[in-house]
Parts: sequence; structure tokens; C-alpha cells
Amino acid sequence: MDNIAVVIVTHNRCELLGRCLEGLARQTVPPKAIYVVDNASTDATAQLLAGRTDLPLHVTRSAENLGGAGGFALGMKLAHEGGWDWIWMMDDDVVPQSDCAQQLVKCGELAMIAVRENLDGALVERSAIRFDLRNPLVVRSKRSYVAQTYRVRSHMPAVLYVENVAFEGFMVHRSVVDAVGYPDARYFIFYDDVDYALRIRRAGYRISAVRDAVMVRQLDFAQQHALDSWKGFYMFRNFFVVQFKYGENALVRLKPYLITAVLVVASLVSRNGRARRAMLLSALKSARRFDQELATGVSPSEQFAR
Repeated sequence: MDNIAVVIVTHNRCELLGRCLEGLARQTVPPKAIYVVDNASTDATAQLLAGRTDLPLHVTRSAENLGGAGGFALGMKLAHEGGWDWIWMMDDDVVPQSDCAQQLVKCGELAMIAVRENLDGALVERSAIRFDLRNPLVVRSKRSYVAQTYRVRSHMPAVLYVENVAFEGFMVHRSVVDAVGYPDARYFIFYDDVDYALRIRRAGYRISAVRDAVMVRQLDFAQQHALDSWKGFYMFRNFFVVQFKYGENALVRLKPYLITAVLVVASLVSRNGRARRAMLLSALKSARRFDQELATGVSPSEQFAR
């Protein structure tokens, strides 16, 4: 149960990565390997990693930024091929409490997520308790999530089944990876973890949030403020892809068109309306191409063989 490999994806966040590594160094059940995918960092990340000779690091430096999705797909592939039983995935901006790995392996489910708190101890876990891909009138598929429902971590049950995850403390057994493959690198950022959780659940596995396994987030959530940046394209594109791919009826699969139409009309009176319209239409077009590529049958495990 302690045959754990960690996968961390990082890009130009040396200070945050250092805190994450310190948290791993303090684990009561230490990982046997730590795979760090350095997404073409230009800061002091390389020097930091070279100096951590106390940790079982396996560093892969990408020549280009693969995004979080590409980094996690590559890191999981390396850890899986390394033969490790458990693969523990985390961003560089989370710090596991010292008994986090111990609490996860104690639970022993095949797919588990550690529970996130912020620096002041407030519960900020956003894994969905209900993720609705059936109701076409629902704009946000995440109908309820852990922090919204329980407010305080101590109010949670010891093990809570959830319907999606974030790659910030997600641990999976290699048998699940054998069954569903690797995360899909084409998402680049956002929704790659949602897609992976949906694939796991559709393969018949459940995902557990383990109350006493705690990750501390070093940064606030700020994605909702990035819609007019390049990140907005991926937020909308990947949201649309999930609706196209996993929508449980035709009306849900038509929802991206309706959302795009409504937002395009709203953009007509927006200060940045022209740029917003171009981004939305580009995201919808890209989502359709993505969906057609999925239909060719190329599996995530084949992405790095091409």
C-alpha cells in the first residue's frame, strides 16, 4: 500500500514547487518516486530540483509548455510504466499535510481525492457531489460540491463519494489506469481532470474524497476572472467538449450552441464584445473538431506514441 509515485506538473512557479516538495519530504508514508514534469520553466525551477537530492526525483523537462493536461498525461504515463501501484497527482501550488498519503492508503479505495483547505484552514474542496450531464436546462454541470455542502471539513463523512476531481491530490491505483488509460493531453488546461473522472466512473469505479487526507492550497481560485484571457478559450472549449462527449441526451449535447448564441448576443453590448465573440466562436469550432477527433478512436495512451 505504500508503493506510491507522485506526479507534479510545474511551470515557472519555483517558490510554490519548493513548498510542495517540502510537504512531500514530511510525509509519514513517503513516496517511492516523484515524477516532476517541468513545462519549459524559465525561472529557477531547474536549480531547485537539482538541489533536492533528498527526494527520489525523476525530472522531465519539456521543450514546450504542454499545459497541465499534457503534463499530467506524460507524468502518469511515466509513473505507470515505472510499475508503481499508486499514482498520486498534484499541482505545484498545493502542500500535502504530513499524514496525507497515510490517510489515503489507509482508506485504500482504487480512486481517491485528498480534501483541499486554504491557508487559513477553510474548506475549499470543489469536487462535485453531483455532476449533471442529463438536464439541458442546467448551465453549470456541477450542481453541488463538497465545500458548498459541508462548509467545514469536520462535518464531512470520513469517506464521501464524488463525481469529479481535480488533479490536486488525486490518487489512483494502476489497475484503474490499466482500464481507462491516461488523461487526455489535448485539453491543455481545464476539464482534463473532469474528463478523467467521468471515464473512471463510466468504467465502473467509484471515486472517494477522504476527509482526513488534507491538501493545503497556496493560491486562491481565480479562474472565473480569466474569461477574457487566453484561458477563457480553454474554459469554454473544454466545457463544450465535455457536453458533446458525455451529454446523456441530444438536448445536452446541443447546449454548447445555445450557450454560445446567448453569450454572443450579450457581447453585442459589452465593451470587449468583439474579442469575446471571436473567442466564443473559436472555442465552439475547436470543440467540434475535438469531438470529431475523439470519434477516430485514438486513445489517450497512444498520444505519446505518435
